[in-house]
Amino acid sequence: MNTAYHTKYFANKLINRSASNDIDKLSMSLFNASVDINPHQVDAALFAFKSPLSKGVILADEVGLGKTIEAGLVLCQYWAERKRRLMVICPSSLRKQWSLELQEKFNLPSIILETKNYNEELRKGNGNPFNQSCVVITSFNFANRRKNDIKAVNWDLAVIDEAHKLRNAYRKSNRIGQGIKWAVEDKKKLLLTATPLQNSLLELYGLSTIIDDRIFGDLRAFRTNYVNDGNIEELKERLNGFVKRTLRKDVLEYINYTERHALTQPFTSSDKEQELYKAISDFLQTEGTYAIPKSQRVLTTLILRKLLASSTSAVLQTLHTIKKRLVDIKEGLTTGNLLFEEMVDEDELEIIQQTEDELEEDRDDHEVVENEEYKVNIEKINQEILEIDSFIRMASEIQVDTKSEALLKALTIGFNRMRDLGANKKALIFTESKRTQEYLKEFLESNGYRGKIVLFNGTNSDKESTEIYKQWVEKNQDNGRISGSKIADKRNALIEYFRDEAEIMIATESASEGVNLQFCSLLINYDLPWNPQRIEQRIGRCHRYGQKHDVVVINFINQRNQADIRVYELLNEKFRLFEGVLGSSDEVLGSVESGVDFERRILNIYQTCRSPEEIEDAFQQLQQEMEDKIKQKMDKTREKLLENFDLDVHDRLKFNLQHTKDHLNKYENMFWNVTRFILNNDAQFDNDHLSFRLNSKINDQIAVGKYEMISKERKNTEGANLYRLSHPLGEYVIDRAISISTPPAKLKFDITNHPVKISLVESLKGKSGYIILSKLTIESFEKSEYLLFSGYTLDGEMLDQEQCEKLFQCKANTIPLNNIEEIHKKKLLKEVGRYTEATVSMVMENNNRYFREEQDRLQKWADDLILASEQELNDIKRNIRELTRKARLATNTEEQHQIQVQISELEKKKRTMRKKIFQVEDEVLEKRDELIQELESRLHQNTDKEDLFMVQWEVV
Repeated sequence: MNTAYHTKYFANKLINRSASNDIDKLSMSLFNASVDINPHQVDAALFAFKSPLSKGVILADEVGLGKTIEAGLVLCQYWAERKRRLMVICPSSLRKQWSLELQEKFNLPSIILETKNYNEELRKGNGNPFNQSCVVITSFNFANRRKNDIKAVNWDLAVIDEAHKLRNAYRKSNRIGQGIKWAVEDKKKLLLTATPLQNSLLELYGLSTIIDDRIFGDLRAFRTNYVNDGNIEELKERLNGFVKRTLRKDVLEYINYTERHALTQPFTSSDKEQELYKAISDFLQTEGTYAIPKSQRVLTTLILRKLLASSTSAVLQTLHTIKKRLVDIKEGLTTGNLLFEEMVDEDELEIIQQTEDELEEDRDDHEVVENEEYKVNIEKINQEILEIDSFIRMASEIQVDTKSEALLKALTIGFNRMRDLGANKKALIFTESKRTQEYLKEFLESNGYRGKIVLFNGTNSDKESTEIYKQWVEKNQDNGRISGSKIADKRNALIEYFRDEAEIMIATESASEGVNLQFCSLLINYDLPWNPQRIEQRIGRCHRYGQKHDVVVINFINQRNQADIRVYELLNEKFRLFEGVLGSSDEVLGSVESGVDFERRILNIYQTCRSPEEIEDAFQQLQQEMEDKIKQKMDKTREKLLENFDLDVHDRLKFNLQHTKDHLNKYENMFWNVTRFILNNDAQFDNDHLSFRLNSKINDQIAVGKYEMISKERKNTEGANLYRLSHPLGEYVIDRAISISTPPAKLKFDITNHPVKISLVESLKGKSGYIILSKLTIESFEKSEYLLFSGYTLDGEMLDQEQCEKLFQCKANTIPLNNIEEIHKKKLLKEVGRYTEATVSMVMENNNRYFREEQDRLQKWADDLILASEQELNDIKRNIRELTRKARLATNTEEQHQIQVQISELEKKKRTMRKKIFQVEDEVLEKRDELIQELESRLHQNTDKEDLFMVQWEVV
């Protein structure tokens, strides 16, 4: 049976803080993660812990390899080590996705901090809302706005996603980049980007300055050393210290990616639909209308254009809203500012808010819009009302959209393809409008799909969704899957209903982030966003790791709309969104700069071009610009700098795969045994399924009910009762186990009945002796813990660490002892003292290595600055020599005089530069020595040793 001594050892092993760079460092996060972990992700996460002196690294895997998982592992490990000042800074459109991923995959609580809840925190008395007991997630823009608050928090780690957006942070004009860089300059950082190098080596320099200003010298030094001279090999060597990149070709053996295939569903809009489209389009192209106020013109027009392409139902409702506001302006009941809250539904409003954030993120300075003074022209307003009325009449005459009839054909074609592929008969239909979603549900139900449809949107408050949620709650009442968050549980209920019951899910943009639908292989873009990044997010719901079938993507094309046709061609042919193994690469998407900015470019074409020829010319120009950006001018440089040519990378990753699995199995067994021992009187255990029912209430955080152990070998349950180290019950069990009483005793280890052969223990059968287990804690550059076994047989044979660990894999019986004889106590303490000294020496050696690496980095930084100054002096000397040569060849006194004046000026500059070089050398070397001195002070080690137990043993 398991004993208190096994339990104490296992519990300490489970939460042991390792300083190593092997799998032990990530033990807790790997075990806690509810997701398949691939070896390259372990490799990348370990890279983030490479040196305790580093201020951060860049993880730059190619698209589709799971950088979010890698960052999640790092965050999870920090959390497990009780380092919980954690922050994620990302584009506003990814905030919700980060929150869901951290919760679902790593059981990490988070808060998305934005203006509304920031102000609520202030009202509650929280002086700095960034001080939270969970992971803080915030946008680039908000992080910059609240940089002083961020600066005031002693962060353990700041993760920056899509970090290439900050590649110009070294420029004073880059307001957001400069703000974020300053806010986290002295904190540990983890930068994520698949495009660390797009067009210029200076982008790498910019990213390096976010991590640490002293990785390279200043901008002039970087230009001199790498941009002008092009010393690529030296640059690559320096990048290897803080940039980690894995390529798709390295992982294909253990990650099987399916293909994606594009189908187009053409349709021809009716004459009435075309008439309505042209009438509203002409109205939108009219300047100075009351219906579309100047201060919100771009976004309002963008919304109306998208609704116009979505459904007549969506347009009609919006037209009624606009008419009401025009009447209110006329009667003096409101100002001319159009409220988005009134014009659009909740889902569209969320996209608008994200769009506004992204527009602001991509500006170095705010665009200031003058407040409009509304001098109401009654006649003009009346004219606009009449126009809107005519649009409403035209829209009301259209009962069924041609596009929706095309949807029936698309579903038939798509489901036939699913049958051929052997995939589920499931279709995910995306629309940008909740009103279109409701219209499509009604339309499809009346055309053979009644009872086969589920909706998914921002509120999920319709009658059917509420009933699905109610039934899900009843079904999962006792299995611990109810998380307590109604929003999250309702999302899960709808997704499971789609998986198990429905054939079609009609979703708004709310489903494009943080929702995993690998069981569905047919995706239909009923409305196609103009933003390529949003399209990729949509497709990524189905086409992702874990998808077993090829994914079919169907898009609609209105053959009477030249602009719509050209938008699709651009997205398909230039961005390669719909075809291939992984669709569009981040290299391509990264060239867009901002998906929102791209949308505005397309909107401008719709707004300014009237004839087919104008539309064609405008799209031709946009396409040429995109081709220039997408054409990888730096292909060779990027390949040379960032691709790993290490021949053993493949074998290393393959080894790590098996090593990780073995490690996790060992941890699972230890955690299960600790739990059984601690909860023996409070729970009923099912060993076959690694589950148990907790019968006794422990505290308010821990629910009575069924718990299932987290596993990487089988499908995990979901919800609050997925049992892992980070669960409140798991933390309770470990705390109890660590403090359990372990007085002197004799342990009789049973190797005879052990299910598998353990040679090291077999060799001890029939023998006995003594063992001590000690915990050594060393604090220096970082805190690390070591569990040290010392032991021997009564014959005087010494046991090594591995033999002692293997002993505790066997069950044992405990026989109480009054005491351990003094002679054996002294011998054990002497042995453990020897191991302690050896461990301290090993740690000191590692710390010296970290110290030397950092010292070397600072020396290179100093050399960069000095070399750049010397290069500038050499340039001046070269110019003087060239002018002297010209002076000898001068043909007249005037020319001679002008050259001599230039030489005189350069001579002065040369003397000044010489003085400056000495000054720079002194300043740089002084700073270097100051930084090295600071490192030396941190090199000092504090050690603490605790003896956990001392026992006599026997193997039978």
